[in-house]
Amino acid sequence: MSNYQSINPYTNENFAEYSNPTAQHIEESINLANCLYKKWRHESPQKRSQILDKIADNFKDNRVQMATIITKEMGKLYVESLEEVDLCINICHYFAQHGVDMLNKVPLNTSLGNAYYLKQATGVIMACEPWNFPLYQIIRVFAPNFIVGNPMLLKHAHNVPGCAALAEKIIKRAGAPEGSMINLYLSYQQLADVISDNRIKGVALTGSERGGASVAMQAGKSLKKSTMELGGNDPFIVLNDADDTILKNVLQDARTYNCGQVCTSSKRIIVLEDKYDQVLNELKNIFANLKPGDPMNKSTTLAPLNSESAKKKLTQQVKQACEAGANISYQYPNINEKGAFFRPIILTNINKENPIFNQELFGPVACIYKVKDISEAIELANDSSFGLGSSIISSNVAKAPEIASQIETGMTVINGRWITAPELPFGGIKNSGYGRELSELGLNAFINEHLIIDCTKSNK
Repeated sequence: MSNYQSINPYTNENFAEYSNPTAQHIEESINLANCLYKKWRHESPQKRSQILDKIADNFKDNRVQMATIITKEMGKLYVESLEEVDLCINICHYFAQHGVDMLNKVPLNTSLGNAYYLKQATGVIMACEPWNFPLYQIIRVFAPNFIVGNPMLLKHAHNVPGCAALAEKIIKRAGAPEGSMINLYLSYQQLADVISDNRIKGVALTGSERGGASVAMQAGKSLKKSTMELGGNDPFIVLNDADDTILKNVLQDARTYNCGQVCTSSKRIIVLEDKYDQVLNELKNIFANLKPGDPMNKSTTLAPLNSESAKKKLTQQVKQACEAGANISYQYPNINEKGAFFRPIILTNINKENPIFNQELFGPVACIYKVKDISEAIELANDSSFGLGSSIISSNVAKAPEIASQIETGMTVINGRWITAPELPFGGIKNSGYGRELSELGLNAFINEHLIIDCTKSNK
């Protein structure tokens, strides 16, 4: 039985299985990608920018097909799957439009001669991506590296193999050269072997702490540069001066978008005393009005989790939290569906000794903390081994950025929940990883800053 299986989390139907590649197939794939890298070294990125625009158009033409396989493999609401495809279209268009200029040489001010550095490709990138955004996770690594001239091998999550296959097919149909993006259903040992191959020059991973530590260790052994986007338990700080309308709008899907399975979603809701009851009641109302059902149905607002194993893990985490003293302030009624549904729950009274205090809860669980003042809110926000994203809800537009600057995190959104866009860098610090994806920072992740200095005049 293959580890790569397409199992619909709504019906529990296993509708496809995929085999690990042979050693010969892996060798041919690495060689093909590496040969393409060498070819691209002598070509201008302008042609690739035109192809990337075509890739975006191809995703647009296959929007429904791509969104459908996303929902069927990992359970996301179909409307959210469509949004994910649209985001990927925007990312491709953005790097097609701006990527070439981002690669311009950078002049340096020195008295030693005429100096500048080039931004050059480094080689084949190995991308290890998760299931929660099956297309977005591929494209946010692929698009900038395609412009740079770094071909990409993909090892996708075991439960979204159909998404990986379809993405590869759509990219090829757009006219991308063979080897631009190659999907491989690698075992963990095969992945380790690929990373150690001297033709692989970088490793990008989005996933768990455990997966990140393992892959980073493999990359480090071979002196390969890596970027890691790992988990988070992001603080969502509500100040007493929060605008009620903004607060209500932002809370609407802060813990339920993608069924709460977002690395950067608001997992710790930290509320000053005056707003605490309001936030608690608002979240109860939001959760109570969710409608579970077929994620392909437009009327469904609560999707299943991505798998039965995810449901078991989250159930166990909540059980341990309650045994350690957490209170259940609300839990959704029993759901009469056979899929991997988790009843949305609100937990309060979580102290520092609680096992979930420093864990990531991947699902529709809201953990609410009451604090006395802003200083306590900041201290609690930073009392975490994670540092991916955060939110601050406040009507004081002068004070909020000052508070944001004190949060130990990679990203802070003021008067909004988590956000992503092609022009904005994405990534974290601490156990949430290192490096950035998207924006010019993401494009620079795997380039060679090649210094060139002409000292002719100074030596005359």
